[in-house]
Formats: sequence, structure tokens, C-alpha cells
Amino acid sequence: MRANRSEPSIAIARFFVLALCTLANSRAVTSPADGAAAAGESVKLAPFEVRSDRTSDADYQTDSIRTATKTDTALQDVPQSITVVTADQILDQQMTSLEDLVRYVPGVTSHQGENNRDQLIFRGNSSSADFFLNGMRDDVQYYRDLYNLDRVEVLRGPNAMIFGRGGGGGIINRVTKQADFAPRDELTLQGGSFGDGRAAIDVDQPLSSQTAARFNAVYEHSGSFRDFVDLKRYGMNPTVTFIPERQTRITLGYEHLHDTRVADRGITSYQGRPADVPIETYYGNPADSQVHALVDLVTATIEHSAGKLRIFNQTIFGDYDRGYQNFVPGAVTADKSSVALTAYNNATHRRNLFNQTDLTYRTASGEIRHALLAGVEWGRQLTDNFRNTGFFGDDSTTILVPYGNPTTTTPVTWRQSATDANNHLRTDLAAAYVQDQVEFTRRWQAIAGLRFDSFDLQYHDNRNGDDLSRRDDLISPRAGLIYKPGATMSLYGNYSVSYLPSSGDQFASLTTVTQQMEPEKFTNYELGAKCNLRGQTTLTLALYRLDRTHTRATDPSDPSRILQTGSQRTKGFEFGLNGRISPAWTATAGYAYQDAFISNATAAAPAGAKVAQVPRHSLSLWNRWRLLPEMSLGLGLVHRSAMFAAIDDTVLLPGYTTVDAAIYYTVNHHWRLQANVEDLLNVRYYINADSNTNISPGSPRAIRLSIAGRF
Repeated sequence: MRANRSEPSIAIARFFVLALCTLANSRAVTSPADGAAAAGESVKLAPFEVRSDRTSDADYQTDSIRTATKTDTALQDVPQSITVVTADQILDQQMTSLEDLVRYVPGVTSHQGENNRDQLIFRGNSSSADFFLNGMRDDVQYYRDLYNLDRVEVLRGPNAMIFGRGGGGGIINRVTKQADFAPRDELTLQGGSFGDGRAAIDVDQPLSSQTAARFNAVYEHSGSFRDFVDLKRYGMNPTVTFIPERQTRITLGYEHLHDTRVADRGITSYQGRPADVPIETYYGNPADSQVHALVDLVTATIEHSAGKLRIFNQTIFGDYDRGYQNFVPGAVTADKSSVALTAYNNATHRRNLFNQTDLTYRTASGEIRHALLAGVEWGRQLTDNFRNTGFFGDDSTTILVPYGNPTTTTPVTWRQSATDANNHLRTDLAAAYVQDQVEFTRRWQAIAGLRFDSFDLQYHDNRNGDDLSRRDDLISPRAGLIYKPGATMSLYGNYSVSYLPSSGDQFASLTTVTQQMEPEKFTNYELGAKCNLRGQTTLTLALYRLDRTHTRATDPSDPSRILQTGSQRTKGFEFGLNGRISPAWTATAGYAYQDAFISNATAAAPAGAKVAQVPRHSLSLWNRWRLLPEMSLGLGLVHRSAMFAAIDDTVLLPGYTTVDAAIYYTVNHHWRLQANVEDLLNVRYYINADSNTNISPGSPRAIRLSIAGRF
């Protein structure tokens, strides 16, 4: 199954046929006299009714956010660096993954994650667990889709006061679409290069004056520019909103996501650079390589207002069954004739149950106003891990494959080695937190909060029956001060702390060594500014220092001992622009300068080593111009300077600049056509890595076409 790069994709031809047939059979539309509906206005279009809640101008701005403080707070009044990517921007750039999304977010880069999961690097700190859904923990390693999202919130810096353990460099929070009593029936079809094919629906209907239901679903079957690689996934997300009385709102939701794909660890390196092989080169046996994730999430939210008191309760239950089996490229032989290849598989089953209750109360004493928060959280996580090693022949865990043709069908036997995981873990969490947001005058505000977490981990080794445990009581503070020289500008300072328990963010194991380790500590100092220009464009600046301490280091006098004297530091600057520059021009831009290094020797690197996969400079810019009432153009640029693939700083991923483009055409109130081109100039580049010998090339020029219909 080799990707066809010499002829136009068959998927594009199918797309055009489908689009033409659909348009030819669509019903005639009676437009209002002015030819367009105001945003949010219902328009009668016999025999359908269409809610035109998006005009021809995209809206990339969000004025307020609840996630960062657990209270409804204007973004300008949150003393923290935050980027919100709206549904409009996701649609305009045809984003389908978090890797797509963070390309345009300053201070965040994607990690390869062994090409079986979402993994991001926030301000120099890598995490595969700092993912949240509507503010609730969603920490299992899998690929998340964006089909059912209203927006994605990227909060940088430690966030434990709000989210608990982890979140040392930042977090990603996905906010889902909810049933909102606005009639909507929408279908989107997408096709493109390398066999790309995707369909999504969004149906939102009021069932009565008190009840509304919404249903989002997606199906995708797409290929890749990489040989033998494809993916199949489908997801559905019904939600119901019930308002039994004016002061109470109840929302119930369920999501089912099934994702399968060919496991692909990228290409190897040679003499300090990515290997000079075609970017589609596949290593291993694709027929014996797969990734799967089966995710079921049940959510319930209750909101109630009683005068100045607001009660907000959320529950989430998640059942995650995910696993992968892959071949891993290794080092190249000195004569450049062969590449080492190993193999293993891994399975994880996790069940999460979390409940949060927040009480917020707004009060005033003279000119001083308070927004008080008190909350509690309870959670339990049950995790089973199992791993096998691949053996080539009777006892060899490594084979050599040709440098130029590393695909192999050599038989592999999968069985456990002496160190492979086979364990069960139970994690119990109880937390309490308080916070006060104070407005002293029109110019001065402050926020201060404190969270206490009791984190209890029980570990059982199924192989030898060993039982180990670890309990941590963590106190995570946050404090911020805001000065507003004018109504449209704020200057702030921020201090925050997070912790990561010694079991790591995925509870893969616990040993007699890690059982004794103190949690790693993340401390952030940040100064920033936010400015709203004419109420349509937001500018943000942030200058920060993030220290990671209590990391593991080898005792220089006794290599068999582990000390917690290692440390890491990231110093950086971030700039963001978001909003409408003119009535016809919408833009989002970001720049990040990051200097991430080992400040005191760790077990992995000496002092002074550069942290892996953290580019010194990264720049993004996306523009959308309305040329005609029915037609707009999009143009984007992404630049990233060189970075190292791993912490030993021996393999360099070159810097690159890519250009993206798009065109949008609104046929009528039913139909919208869109075409996106990624990597317009067809630049060869390498987007990320998992190690020195697992490097992911970026996609060459790719075209995606879509048609969206509303009925």
C-alpha cells in the first residue's frame, strides 16, 4: 500500500463528484432581501429553517473563560498566558488533531509520542497526561479528535491550583459543544491528498422549552504520505440539556471514540541528522503494526444559582482501552548499510471516575469586590498495564534491516521479557481548594488561591505479587496581581506551583526506588500584558521563568544511587495577536522564544544540555481576508528554528518555514465550499521525534477539500 504521489488523489475526484451531485440536487433557497442573515438570526428557507450563527467573517476571539479560575472571568483579567482556539479557526484551517492545533499556539510544540498518542511540550516540559475535557481530567494516552469541540483552551505555566497534580508546563482543555436550544443540522464532507476522507454531522434541536438535544459524530478513513500508513476512526457524542427551572441547568453527555491506525515510529538518523531516505520510508512490518484506542466517556453537569451563590458540580467516568504494537528503528551501522530494529507491544486499560463541586460567591465591601471560590474534588483511577517484547527467531530482540529498504516480514514472537510490565494500580485522589479574586479599584485586582491534594497510589506487580504504595500530600499555591492603566489594557504578575508525583503522569510502574522519591516541583514566575484594540483585536505578551526541580540525578560518588538534585529551567517570551484587524481581515499570530536547559545535572544529561524538542524560536501567522461577500482567502505561515531530537543533543532537527493557504466560497445559505493547502511550497521538514532514531517527517504538499451543508 504505497502512497501515490505522482497522480492526483482519487479521493479528490470522488469529492468533486459528490459535491457537484449534492449541489445539483439541493433545493432552491429563498434569501432575505439583504442577501445575508445577521449572526444568530433564524432565517426561513422553505422547506427548512437554517440558523445562521456564523457570518462570512470568522471569529477567532473569546472574551472570557471559566477554566483558568473556575469563575467566569474576562481573559484580560486572568494573570496568565492563555490561547483559545475557537471552532471557527478549527474549521478554517481544517484541524482534526491537537498536533494540527498547536502549530499555531506559541510556547507549545508537539512531541511524536511514539506516534500512538497525543503528547505535547509546554514551555520545555513534555506531558502525555495534561489533557482535560470541560475542566475534568482526561489523561490516558490516545489521539483526540476535534469534531465535537466549541473551542480548545491552552493554559501555559503550572496549573495545579485549578487542575491538581501535573500541569507543570501547561494544560490543554477541550470544551465540547452542548445542546443550546439553537436549531442546527449540519453535514461536512472532506476529501483530499493521500486518500484523505472524512465526514461529520452536528445536529442540535430543542425538544421543548426546557430540554434540548445535540448529536455530533465523525467518521474518517484516511491514508498518509507515509508508506503503508492509514487510520480509521469514528466517534459520536450525544448531549442533552435540561433546564427544570430558571436557576438550574443539567447537562448529560456521552462520547464513544474508536481509533485504529498503523503504528509508525518514523525514520532513523545518521551522523547527527535525520536519515537521507525518502520521507515515506517505513521501518518494520506494517501488517504486524497497529495502534488502537476505544474510549467511552460519560459526563454529568449540574449548575444552580441561589442568589449570589453559584453551585457547579461535574462528574466524569471514562473507560479507556488502548494499545499498540510497533517496530522501532534504531541506530545505523557505521558503513550505512543497515539499521537496527526492535519491537514490542503495550496495552493499557484505565477507568477514571472524578467528581468536582465548586461554590462561587460574589460579594462587595465598599469599593472592594470579591469573587470567592471553594471546591472539593474526589477521584479514583484503576490502571492495568501489560507489555511484551518482540523476539526475532528464538532469542534475539534485534535484527538488522537494509538502510534503504527497512520494511521487513521477518516473523516475530511476542512474549514478556524480564522487565516488561504486568501490573495493576489504584490511584485515589481527594482535594480541597480555595481562591479569592479581589477588585480593589478600577485599576488594581488580585487573585490568590491554595489547593491541597492527597494523592494515594497502590501498586501490585502481577508477576511476582509485590505490593508497593506511595502517598503524597501536595499544597499548590497561585498568586497574581493585575494593574489596569486603562479599560482595555492590563499588566500582570503571576506566581504558581505544580507537582508531579514520582510514579509519573501515566502510573506505568512503581519501584522500591521511585517509591522513595519526592514529587518533582514546577515553579513559574511570569510578567505579562494584555491589550484589547477597539474591542476586536487582542494583543498579549508574557515573560516567564519556569523551574523544574527535584528531578532525578545520579550520585557522582556512587552511580548505583539516585539523588533528587537535578533541575531544569526554561526562560521565555511569548507574544500573541488574535482578532479582527479590519472589517474584512481576521488574523491570529504567535511568537515564542524559549531557552530550555538542564540547570543542574540529571540522570539523563549534564548541566547546560539543551532540553529536547524545544525550538529557540517559533513563529506562526494565520490570516483570513474577505474579498467578496461570498468569498474569502486564507494564508498562514509557520516557522520553527532547529531543535535537538533528544536530551543528549546529538541529533539536530533542522529549522523550517512552511506556508499554508485556503479559499472559502459560500454558495448560499445551505452550502459552503472550502479548500486548504498544507505546505504550499512543498518544503521537506521534520516535525518532531521520540528519540534520536524515531523522527517524524512533516507532510509534503497536501490538499483538503470540504463541503458543508446546513439544513
